Amino acid sequence: MPDLPSKTAPMAAGPRPAASPPPSTAKTEAPRVAVASLVGTTIEYYDFAVYGTASALVLGPAFFPSGNPTVSSLAAFLTFAAAFLSRPLGVVLFGTIGDRLGRRKALVASLLLMGVATVGVGLLPTYESAGLLAPVLLVTLRLLQGISMGGEWGGAVLLAAEHAPPGRRALYASIPQAGPSLGFLLSTAVILPTLNIVGRDGFVDWAWRIPFLLSTVLVVIGLWVRTTVSESPVFNATADRTTRPSAKASEVTSESASRFPLVTLLKRYPGRVLLGTGAAIGGSAVYYLTIVYSISYGPKELGIPQNTMLTAASIGAAAGIAITLPVARLSDRIGRRPVMLTGAVGCVVWAVPMYASLSSRDGLVITGAYTVGLMFLALMFSPVAAFLPELFPARLRYTGASAAFILANTLGGGFAPLVATWLNSHWESPLVLGFYTGTLCLLSLLCLLALPETRDQEFDI
Repeated sequence: MPDLPSKTAPMAAGPRPAASPPPSTAKTEAPRVAVASLVGTTIEYYDFAVYGTASALVLGPAFFPSGNPTVSSLAAFLTFAAAFLSRPLGVVLFGTIGDRLGRRKALVASLLLMGVATVGVGLLPTYESAGLLAPVLLVTLRLLQGISMGGEWGGAVLLAAEHAPPGRRALYASIPQAGPSLGFLLSTAVILPTLNIVGRDGFVDWAWRIPFLLSTVLVVIGLWVRTTVSESPVFNATADRTTRPSAKASEVTSESASRFPLVTLLKRYPGRVLLGTGAAIGGSAVYYLTIVYSISYGPKELGIPQNTMLTAASIGAAAGIAITLPVARLSDRIGRRPVMLTGAVGCVVWAVPMYASLSSRDGLVITGAYTVGLMFLALMFSPVAAFLPELFPARLRYTGASAAFILANTLGGGFAPLVATWLNSHWESPLVLGFYTGTLCLLSLLCLLALPETRDQEFDI
């Protein structure tokens, strides 16, 4: 393939320290930046998880009333997918800001947009009081959430990775990678007590708004944290290289080509974008089918208590978080591909047993199956935070990493609840979820086999 690193960006013996912060600075700044990235990512995914859970529990009948519960659920999940359709706009917008103006500026803007949209959902009138205006406003706010998410992941992992000391890039990049699971746990920690206090009827009637409105506090905290950290030293180094008086004409020409990063990316690295997307698509399906779809499917179709499903998914997510940093550290030592390939094989093999556990209707069995599955997911998703950025040069890295990850999330995750709802309307067995997920994980396995190892890829170019 013409745009693989072997022909366009030769691999180096190890990460070049030229654009990295001095060791003393890295030891103090890198952990703080990684934690700041984690805080912001957790808040963004909290907002997204709250909507996903609310879609499964209440938003269908509140905004899309129908005599057919399947139709109502499909409509609610369609708005869930709508946010994924707008994510590519976020890649273009925030990727351009991040690659041209700085990672931190893009991250602050994306978090602010997410906060406004999420609080707006909590203030919306329902169909009963506003008619068709209610679902129109809901979809609009969901589109804004999606635009925000299109810029969040790439910026968060980049800011952490580009501050990381040599040899620990995956470790620091994986810290914000725990944000999706932490965001889900945080949303569950708000939703479960609310359900228990007001009951399902009270939650459906009015209390569903509480988790959305609480986002105000979290966003203020996140903005404060993100505005206190420094810009990426790699970004600063590449910006200085094109503006200094002694810069070579070839350097300036090369960097000027990134004025429209997405256009340059698709011209120079289409293969890496496609293969990177494929490498992450299976993990996206596992995450969203487990964290979003099954929480609705289990109670509605199989009669599993709602709290059982939320608890099983929460324990599995916590187990994945627990191994995120050790897995990333391992990938810094032995390489990204061996760890990710192990996770992909595990997801392929375990997909059917994981969702088959739902047929047991036993909380312990489901929890155990979900825990194993989400730990395999951590093997895939912990190193990917360094793996995808390492496929692209610094001036295209925000756009490149975001494009690959967001396309994977859109195709593998955003449409997963819709596809799963359609599949289960034709085949009632939860085994169909396993076959669907396993197929996407197999695609990820094949794409990983086609991509090179990136652990020693130069990172300051």
